[in-house]
Amino acid sequence: MDGILTGSSAETAARDWLADFAGALDSGDAGRIAGLFAAECHWRDLLAFEWDLHTLSGAAAIAARLVARRGATAPRGIALAAGRTPPRRVTRAGIEAIEAIFTFETATGPCNGVVRLVNEGGAPRAWTLMTALDEIRGHEDPANGARWQDVDWKRNFGGENWLDRRKKDAAFADRDPAVLVVGAAQAGLTIAARLGLLGVDTLVVDRVARIGDSWRHRYHALTLHNETRVNHLPYMPFPKSFPVFIPKDMLANWFELYAEAMELNVWTGTELTGGAWDEAAGCWEVTLKRADGTERRMRPRHIVMANGVSSIPIMPDLPGLKEFRGAVRHSGGYGSGLDWAGKRALVLGTGTSGHDVAQDLAVSGAAEVTLIQRRPTLVVSLKEAQAPYALYDEPVPFEDKDLLAVSFPFPVYRQAHQRMTKMNEHADRAMLEGLKARGFRLSSGEDGTGWQIMYQSRGGGYYFDAGCSQMIVEGRVGLMQFDDIDRFGPEGAIMKDGSVKPADLIVLATGYEGQLAAARRILGDAVADRVGRVWGFDAEGELHGMWRPTGQPGLWFHAGGLAQCRIFSKVLALQIKARELGLVG
Repeated sequence: MDGILTGSSAETAARDWLADFAGALDSGDAGRIAGLFAAECHWRDLLAFEWDLHTLSGAAAIAARLVARRGATAPRGIALAAGRTPPRRVTRAGIEAIEAIFTFETATGPCNGVVRLVNEGGAPRAWTLMTALDEIRGHEDPANGARWQDVDWKRNFGGENWLDRRKKDAAFADRDPAVLVVGAAQAGLTIAARLGLLGVDTLVVDRVARIGDSWRHRYHALTLHNETRVNHLPYMPFPKSFPVFIPKDMLANWFELYAEAMELNVWTGTELTGGAWDEAAGCWEVTLKRADGTERRMRPRHIVMANGVSSIPIMPDLPGLKEFRGAVRHSGGYGSGLDWAGKRALVLGTGTSGHDVAQDLAVSGAAEVTLIQRRPTLVVSLKEAQAPYALYDEPVPFEDKDLLAVSFPFPVYRQAHQRMTKMNEHADRAMLEGLKARGFRLSSGEDGTGWQIMYQSRGGGYYFDAGCSQMIVEGRVGLMQFDDIDRFGPEGAIMKDGSVKPADLIVLATGYEGQLAAARRILGDAVADRVGRVWGFDAEGELHGMWRPTGQPGLWFHAGGLAQCRIFSKVLALQIKARELGLVG
């Protein structure tokens, strides 16, 4: 391995492999292409060879797909990326490899790629390959510099100024948008920003009164649990003065500023109340209800559901809960712990929200706080939870970090997270042993794959410890198991042994319904059934229905953390733009 992976030979090995790969692709010889890949190999393609997201494993399967798609895509000009991070030796998922960024062209436009080479049989072979469409030729993102070549040197004295045009654009009095985006948090704003710069007329609606309210109105102590350096929005990174972890109200205010600065058309106090797909016209017929009671009917060609993985609060109908004489709140809207000083609280759910609420209550003077655990929970310290973002500590440009972050095909991504989870458990062993001693049931995720894959599979089930775990260990926050409860009653939880756990407040940290549930409520069962599953991994390791075509034409889903929204808003915007241009049927 050292012979191909050290010093200047890394660049030589990568350059030579790319030349061989280009020649093999030109030949259309599947056997020749397959010979360039390792025994274990994977290819992730993000729109470069097909208008969808796909991951393939195995040299024969990869070669067959490349041969099948080469005629339509006409790949050419494969070479190391000029001006980007040069080929280097890295260790990914425990495997030493040469990692190289390259570029190429297709019939659609310029593309980026990442290849990781390992030594097999004395020669470099591709272990992982990722290809991604960067832009649509002739419709490039003007933020990359082209917009400054078309400067209007005149001034429109006596005519409309910028503010006049902005008001006119946002009113949509004389037109319907091409794209209607539902939700004005990180998902809705990022896709609107991408589409706007690609020249796609877009309207964002949200039923909240003010941009950012979906964050402002959540529990008082909420702060992001991943670091600011990872969470920048496209085109406008956070100021360097921002804290390491952004408080919810600070983030909400930034969203408001972002929408203004990016000239996004946003209607707050506006709800999508219904819609139907017009097959013949190829567009939606939708009804928007505004805060003043008026309605507006529109015919957008696309709807993007950007209302979040955490969208509609789940309020379970638990036995006897309606008899409870105290207050029942969902964790998203329970307020501040200061509101419940001197009160006894039960918090149902041991994910991040449940722990945060319990800690907030305890330190704010609640008389007693008890967490109710329903199922085993993954717990990782806040520091160790940042392990998946270690790539963003590497000394390479931010744009390259994003490219590398999406370049891991799912089998490798999964293996990397299994390794991280073991390392996290080792680092956190004292805390975890203390929790187990208190009767807390722990999980490491499916097959030990950890919290991030748990998030992408089910949207929760884990806690980033910001101090509550030690409070449980010390007994400052109590713990009981849901299976020990028979039912709820007027005074609190009635246990199976007949005793009563009294409470003045029950907080349901029971999560949220997924985006498909919201689409079903608004657009009906027939549409939701055509869509199929949304979120969670498919057989190839791509997320069902996310940032890709669904079973319902013109309906898209966009969600995730800020980093996911930044990266995949581009993937989604390119697909919508391609359909607006007629490049995709």
